[in-house]
Order: sequence, then C-alpha cells, then structure tokens
Amino acid sequence: MTTGLPTELLHLTYRPDLAILIGRWGYQPTPAELPAQYERLAAIALQHGAQRWLQDIRHRNLNDPYTTQWLLTEYFPDMAEQLAKPLRVAYLVGPTLRGLIEAAPDFQPLASYQGRPFIVGFFGEEGAAIAWLKEG
Repeated sequence: MTTGLPTELLHLTYRPDLAILIGRWGYQPTPAELPAQYERLAAIALQHGAQRWLQDIRHRNLNDPYTTQWLLTEYFPDMAEQLAKPLRVAYLVGPTLRGLIEAAPDFQPLASYQGRPFIVGFFGEEGAAIAWLKEG
C-alpha cells in the first residue's frame, strides 16, 4: 500500500553504538538536489565527529560524473580536514549501479586511496560495508 507521500531524498541517522553515520537515499536525485543534501550530511557528520559513513544508494540508478568528481576532489578531502581524521565512506549499491561505477574510466579501486585523507568502497551487502567501516 502506498501513501502517496513523497519519499525523503536523504534520511540521516548517526549510530553511536557503531560510530557510523548512515545516509539512506530514497530516490534518484537530480544534480540540483544534491548540494543541499551534502550540506546536511556535512553538518551532521561534524556534529557527531563521524568519520565513518555508510551511504545506501540502492534506490539510485546512476551517478552524475560532475558530482562524483566534486566528491573526490573537493568534498571528501574537505570533510576529512574538517573532521581532523581520515574519512571512510562505504557505498551500499545495487548490482546494476555497482557495475556502472566499476566500469567507469575514472573508477578508483580501494588501493588507489593509499596516502589520501579519505577512502571510498562499494559494497553489495550492508553487513560487509559495516565490517569494512569498522576496520578503519
């Protein structure tokens, strides 16, 4: 049964028991919707000193290449600097989107993040993503 109410674009929850900030994306956003959501994400991360993020993007079916470039070159490095500790981001993705991400020419595997102030990983199962986040 559907209620007809719009789904929230980004639901944020900080889990102090895991020290993980969880962001669940409710639908595929337009690029114009993203800046405000990333501002919210940053504010909550800074409020809790959260350096480990689980981003559930299973309801998304594509990545905007400009947003991806901005995340990797500006947003994630800036967040790590503001948090004053390395940032670890696990994306929980469906198989189709994961395939698209990993096939992209600018895809960066985990090993490519060595020495950087942040690391980004992609996972198909939430348990594996949380275990990886807790490693760092």
